[in-house]
Amino acid sequence: MFQKIKSFLFENKNARQTIAKNTFWLFFGEISSRLLRMIIIIYAARVLGAGGWGVFSYAITLAAFFTTFSDIGISAMLIRESSKNPSMRSQYLSTSLFIKLFLIIISACLIIFISPSLTKIEQVKPLLPIIALILFFDGMREFGFSLNRSLEKMESEALIKTVTNFLIVGLGLIFLMYSKTVKSLAFSYTIGSGIGFLLTIWILRSHFKNLFSNFAKKLIWPIFSTAWPFALMGVLGGIMINTDTIMLGWWRTAEEIGFYSVVQRIIQALYLVPVLFSSSVFPSFSRLANKDNEKFRTILEKSIALVLLIGIPLIFGGVFLANEIITALFGNEYLPAATTFQILLLTILLEFPVIFIGNAIFAYNEQKKFIGFLTIGAISNVVFNWLLIPRYGIAGSAVATVIAQVFSMGFIWIKMKKINDFKIFSNLVKIVIATIIMSLFVWILKNSGINIFINIALSSLIYFGLLYILKEPLLNELKLIFPSPKNND
Repeated sequence: MFQKIKSFLFENKNARQTIAKNTFWLFFGEISSRLLRMIIIIYAARVLGAGGWGVFSYAITLAAFFTTFSDIGISAMLIRESSKNPSMRSQYLSTSLFIKLFLIIISACLIIFISPSLTKIEQVKPLLPIIALILFFDGMREFGFSLNRSLEKMESEALIKTVTNFLIVGLGLIFLMYSKTVKSLAFSYTIGSGIGFLLTIWILRSHFKNLFSNFAKKLIWPIFSTAWPFALMGVLGGIMINTDTIMLGWWRTAEEIGFYSVVQRIIQALYLVPVLFSSSVFPSFSRLANKDNEKFRTILEKSIALVLLIGIPLIFGGVFLANEIITALFGNEYLPAATTFQILLLTILLEFPVIFIGNAIFAYNEQKKFIGFLTIGAISNVVFNWLLIPRYGIAGSAVATVIAQVFSMGFIWIKMKKINDFKIFSNLVKIVIATIIMSLFVWILKNSGINIFINIALSSLIYFGLLYILKEPLLNELKLIFPSPKNND
């Protein structure tokens, strides 16, 4: 038995087993990393207070905004071209690596010399050189992951992610115990990320031989020409993600940024559900697009319905228990973030389905359409933040995010329906009924003074029990989401 498990998890035998193995390691790496990172986020937010945590979050966000310019889609291109042309992997790796290094150095200079002029929060400025180093390590480590994925060796990626985040958490806890300052937290991130970068080099060391001799000048333009749609999408996506926090820093305090940041972290952790699930579905999309559109549509509809089966009760439960969730995780100091949390929960209804719809559009090779959609979202996000933040603060920023997502994701949804006319609302009737009944139980248990964690556990049992009683087919149709053996081999 042990030998079979070891063989399944660490060897590539056939297409189906390799996809299943890599999906497992992607899930394991992401989930373990997010859980570990959440520990230090919660601890640091409590120790540093909303103001200190806000300073750190703002520095990270400001640097991340400039770092979006360092990944022009090179990682995605390296995965694709290395998988298609294994004989050219060394040339693509060397050329892409030097391009990546050049862009990261440019981004680091922008972080250190330009970004200080974009903030009025003075405590942020001394942190920026340290944060630039963190993002350098992170960027190069992510580049290494793209090579891992082209080799279909996600177990290495999972190991690096887990070790890196374990070190960040461990060092963060130790450093903050001895010195409760933002710089202590920044140093723990830097050391942990740096060791993760070195581990990446060591694991992939055999692929980094002859870097200079394998550099192919002739590949520079093909790499840029292939990657530019991804580059623009990355920049626009970076604007969508980081604009809120950056603009909050123009008008509001570090404390308010701290409130907004902890809420964002919870929401982004929830986004992990469709992101990881979509990784296992994408090979089926790629195989079926323009070949079996009816089966493609079935998988897309079931996939969206399945993540909404999780997402819809998360929204309702989160809205009812917002105060309790914020207090349990971060303490009473962060209670002003509860309303913002309730507003941002609405993005689950948009984000969960669109992750699959986006992958579906990619499978049909219509990704260039994203540029217009993301442009609409980025511009609307900036405009509504400018209108709402000065008056309504973090709640206004949350509303701006929801509006921007409605604009951009609404167009993405319409585009996909033109490509392959999918429907999902008929699959949600029983889910909505179960959610409404569950929400009533959540409210009753809350007002009865039941502990929040017991409330969540009991309400979850009630919800899935209701789905079972209602004979929700999705509980028995998970197999429709994944490719069958005969289609993968």
